[in-house]
Order: sequence, then C-alpha cells, then structure tokens
Amino acid sequence: MTIISLLLLASLLPHLTFTAHVNVGIVNGKEATPHSRPYMVSVQVKERHTCGGFLISDRFVMTAAHCLNNSPVVTVVLGAHDLRKKSENSVRYKVDSYHQHPDYTEASFFNDILLLKLDRIVRLNDNIKWISIPAEGSDIKAGSVCSVAGWGRLETNGKKSDHLMETDVKVMNNTECERKWGKNYFSTSQMMCVHGNGGSCDGDSGGPLVCGDTAVGVTSFGDPARCNSPKQPEVYIKISAYITWIKKITGNII
Repeated sequence: MTIISLLLLASLLPHLTFTAHVNVGIVNGKEATPHSRPYMVSVQVKERHTCGGFLISDRFVMTAAHCLNNSPVVTVVLGAHDLRKKSENSVRYKVDSYHQHPDYTEASFFNDILLLKLDRIVRLNDNIKWISIPAEGSDIKAGSVCSVAGWGRLETNGKKSDHLMETDVKVMNNTECERKWGKNYFSTSQMMCVHGNGGSCDGDSGGPLVCGDTAVGVTSFGDPARCNSPKQPEVYIKISAYITWIKKITGNII
C-alpha cells in the first residue's frame, strides 16, 4: 500500500508539522497458529493485500477509513493464513456498501474507522468467525496485555509477510500518549495507544487491537520513521467511542 500511504501523507503535509505513517506489519512478532484468529480479514485492492480488517458480524467487516483514500473499490478475504495459498479454503467477498465515519477526513486521523457491508451473508466455519466488540464507553486499563496481528511489514521499510503474524502489546496510559503525540493529533476520548517489544508496521492498518476475546481498537497510525517507535507509539481508534454509529449502520445486529 505504498502509493496509498504516500498520497495520504502528501495530503497531510500542509496540515501537520510532522507526519504519521499509516497502515501500521508486525515487528518482533511470531507467526500466528494457522486460523487461530478466524476473525482476521485481508482487505485487498486488485487481489493484493493493502490493509487488515476484522469480521464483526456475518455481514460486516471493520477496518480503518484511510484504507479507502485511494482505493474506492476493495474486496476482502476471510479464512486466510498464508495469503499465497488458494487451497486453504479462504473465501473472497465483494463489498456491497462502504461506510466511512461521517466525520473522517483525509486531513487527519480522527474518526479513522470504516465499515464494509459484504455482498452476501458470511458462511461461518472453524476458519471464519466474527469477534465481539466492546460496550459503549468502556475502557481498557493502562498496562493491560493485549495483542495485534497482521500481514504487514516485518520491519521498517522491510518486506510484508504472506503469513499472519502476531505479537503482544501493553495498553499505554492515554494521558501519556497524548503527551507524546499532542492534542492536535491524538484524542483521549476517541483513541488509544500501546507499547511493547513488538508492534504494528506498514500493511496492518485496519486490523484489530484485541484484549481478551474482544476487539477494542482499530489500527490507525504511528511514527513515520520507525515502526514500533518508543517515541511515537502506535495509535488505535477506540471502538467503544463509536458504538452508537456502528449500530446505526449495522442495524443494531452487533
């Protein structure tokens, strides 16, 4: 998703004194046990992985709004582990309708959340299942151990992984995250961030931050110069802040 990333960053330059990288693969992680995360989705343009995502019902996928900035048409692949394999019973779905948050703009990362309504009901099986999302207004305590996963780059400017990778992370205090990013770029009510030995990198935008058995965040942005940076932690959209909007789009089925 290099072209999309560059275009988005170019659009941000007039607005930001420093930029953030988008599509934040997994650094210092390990290969996930195949199909141990059956909610994971590969969002693809012309059948090439561009972003992560996750299944939240039998009809809707959640991902990051900026994943559509230069790709008005995407398809999604469910039930995959190795994206090169066509024989692992993964299934490709077309998108029936796109629902970016109405307050999202390409000028910032605020409200960076997108719902994809699939063109047909998903047939669930051992490799394809949805994941729960949190209650409205709920928070995760700082220091909680959670996890991220994706098919993105394995290191800054490195190659993407064909296999799903994962790593554990710790939730950071929101006030500390705001101090590191600044109020112009970070919202304590709408965002959260994590730190750890491993973390997200280019190619993982839209993937879930998972705490327990619940997806609590959507991978959004991070340091433009270094994946898993200690200075500018990776930032996630806080799903619990958007439950009313999500239920409006999905028809209260979540």
